[in-house]
Amino acid sequence: MQNLLPEPPATLLPEATEADAALAAAGQTATDEAYAEVAARFPTYSAAWAALGARALAEGQVVAAYAYSRTGYHRGLDQLRRSGWKGHGPVPWAHHPNRGFLRCLYVLSRAAGEIGEADEAARCAQFLRDCDPAAGDALSSD
Repeated sequence: MQNLLPEPPATLLPEATEADAALAAAGQTATDEAYAEVAARFPTYSAAWAALGARALAEGQVVAAYAYSRTGYHRGLDQLRRSGWKGHGPVPWAHHPNRGFLRCLYVLSRAAGEIGEADEAARCAQFLRDCDPAAGDALSSD
C-alpha cells in the first residue's frame, strides 16, 4: 500500500562552528579530558557527547558509553524539536550538524545492547534507520 501523505521535510540542525572547532582541537590530543572539556563548554552539542560515548564504548566502559550517548541523544532531541522536527521525518546524515545526534543514537543502541537492554537497542537502531538509512550504513562501517 502506498502512503499518500507527504513525508515531512528533512530537519537540519544549525551549524555550531565554535563547538566544531573545539571538538577538532580535542581530536588533536584525543584524550577523554579534552573531549569532556568540549562537552562541558558546549553541553547542548551532541557531537561532543558522541565522541565521549564512542571512546568509552571502544574502551569497554559500556555504562559510561550509555550515559554519554543518552545525554547527547536527549540534547539532540531538544535541538531537533527547536528546529521544527515533530517526532518523525528525515534527519539527514549528509548534513554535518546532524551527525552528532545520529552518532549518539548509534552508540546508545550499541551500549544498550551491551547492557542487556535489547528492546532499547532495537528501538534506537530502528530510529537511526528511520532518520536516515545512510547514517546506519556509515556508522556501522566505522
